[in-house]
Amino acid sequence: MPSRLLYRFRFAGLSLRIYLIIEVDRSNLQAYVFLHIYEYNHFSIPGGIAVNTKRFIFLFAFALGAIVASSPAFAHHSTAEYDMTSSTTVKGTVTKFEWTNPHAYITIESKDDKGAVVEWTAELASLGMLARINWKRDTVKVGDEITISGNRAKNGKAHMRLEKITFANGQELSGRVG
Repeated sequence: MPSRLLYRFRFAGLSLRIYLIIEVDRSNLQAYVFLHIYEYNHFSIPGGIAVNTKRFIFLFAFALGAIVASSPAFAHHSTAEYDMTSSTTVKGTVTKFEWTNPHAYITIESKDDKGAVVEWTAELASLGMLARINWKRDTVKVGDEITISGNRAKNGKAHMRLEKITFANGQELSGRVG
């Protein structure tokens, strides 16, 4: 069932009705946003207000369009690129910890079944979300021996969405909020 939002505006003799419809297709993990504008009734008022009204409507529609167009940005936080049906666990040594927006990253070096060194990258939540669950800039340090668990990238690369980190002393930290 789509979510519908109705906005009504009256400004300088102008009647405007804007419908914002958001539909989410859960089977394909996609969202669609539709914007419908109805009832554009304009009455000319002396003194140049008609031109200002048109400018206002244009700027308002442009701003609303920008907001609506940016709302699918949540798809960036989608789990579509990860295999959410299975979990992967890798043990290794931290070579880099990036505390940067929009996500933090941990890079570790581990050995595969044949003894070859493999560099794994784990993507964490945003810095604000991590701070809520007691992560700090110095939570993980280069040289730490850790075990990372999460959902591996579907393309087979050594990249994962971090669910949990376990330190050598047994301490565990979640990589996700909620």
